[in-house]
Amino acid sequence: MRYFSHLVGGAADPLFHRPPTDFARDSPPERLALALGATLYSPAIRPQLASDIARCHAEGVMSMVCCLEDAIRDDEVDAAEVNLPRQLRQVAQQRPDGPLLFVRVRHPDQIYRLAERLGDDLGVLSGFVLPKFRADESGLAGLRAVRDIADASGRPLYAMPVLETPEIAHAETRQGTLLAIRHLLDLNRDLILAVRVGATDLSSVYGLRRPAELTAWDIGVVASVLTDIINVMARRDGTGYLVTGPVWEYFAGGERVLKPQLRVTPFEDHDASGRMLRRHLVRQALDGLIRELLLDRSNGLNGKTVIHPSHAAAVHALSVVSHEEYSDAVAICDDSAGGLGGGVLRSLYGNKMNEVKPHRPWAEQTLLRASVFGVAAEGVGFVDFLDATVSPELAA
Repeated sequence: MRYFSHLVGGAADPLFHRPPTDFARDSPPERLALALGATLYSPAIRPQLASDIARCHAEGVMSMVCCLEDAIRDDEVDAAEVNLPRQLRQVAQQRPDGPLLFVRVRHPDQIYRLAERLGDDLGVLSGFVLPKFRADESGLAGLRAVRDIADASGRPLYAMPVLETPEIAHAETRQGTLLAIRHLLDLNRDLILAVRVGATDLSSVYGLRRPAELTAWDIGVVASVLTDIINVMARRDGTGYLVTGPVWEYFAGGERVLKPQLRVTPFEDHDASGRMLRRHLVRQALDGLIRELLLDRSNGLNGKTVIHPSHAAAVHALSVVSHEEYSDAVAICDDSAGGLGGGVLRSLYGNKMNEVKPHRPWAEQTLLRASVFGVAAEGVGFVDFLDATVSPELAA
C-alpha cells in the first residue's frame, strides 16, 4: 500500500520532493500506526461491505474499521456477525493487498467467533478495536482474545483500545483511570497499535455535541480530557503510544453563524479552480475538519477517525510533510547523528531556530511521517494536494 497511489497518470509526481513509500500489514508497528491516516468506520451489517471497502481503498482510504458496536442496532448484531465474515472473505479473495482492516467488537467473544468463521482468511484483518476500554477484566479479556487469536494463527494482529468511558470524562476519576489503563497497555505493549479516543461518548457524558463550526478543542470539558489523555498516553520518551484524533462526524454543512475557517488567499493564489475547491470544502463542513486536524497535530495526535470517505483527502493532504518541515527535521537529525552535542541551528528557511536536543523527538516523528505520506515539493502546499485528490465534479 502507498498513499496517493490512487492518483492516475503520474498526477502525484510533481507534488512531491520525496514521494510516499510502501507499507504493508507486516510493517513495523510504529510505521503501521502512523500509516492509519484517516480511519473510516463502516457498519458491519452493510450488505455490500466488500464492495464499499474496495471502492474506498481505490479512492485513497488506507484503513477501515468494520463496526459491530455502536454503528449497528442491538437487534442487528447476530445478522452482522454472519454478514461480516462473508464480506471479509470476499475482500481476502478479491483485494488482499489492502486496506488495513479492523473490527470493532462489543465483547471479546466476538473476536473468537469471527476468527473461527474466517479461518484461513483471517489474514485480511490487521486487528480489533476495543471500545469503552477499561483497566478491568473486560479490558484484559479483550487483549487476551486478540493475543490468543494472533498466537493461534501465527499472524500479526493488533488491538486499538478506545478511551471514552465516564471514568475518563469525570475529573475526579480521570488520572487514576488513565494510569491504570496505561499500566495494562504497558503489560501488552506488543499488541497495542494505537490508542483511539471516543469524543462522541465523552461528549455524551455531558449531553454535548459540537457543531460543525467548532472543533473538539473548542469544547472545554472534551479538550481537557484530550489533553490529559495525551499527557499520560502520548509521551515521546519511549513509554508512549500513538494516539489518534477524535471522530469528525459531519459530511455536509448546515446554517452557519461563524465565518468559514479557511482563508481565501491560498485558494485564490492556487489557480482558477481554487475558489470552487474552497466553496466545496465549506459546503461540506470540511473547513471545520481541517481546523480540527491542525489542532490535533499541534497537540500531539496523529490520524483521524472519520465516517465518510470524502474526509480522507483532507486528512491525508494535511499529513504530507511540508518541504520546510522536512528541511528542519533533516538538519536536526543530521546534527544529532553527527555527535556535535546539540546547540541551535538556523532554519534553512531563515524564519526560525532549530534547537537540536529538544526538537529531536519532533524531527524523528516528522521523518517517519515523511516516509509514509511523502514530502511536498518546494512551493507545493496543502491546497495543491487537496486539488489533486478532490474530484472535479465535487469541487464544481
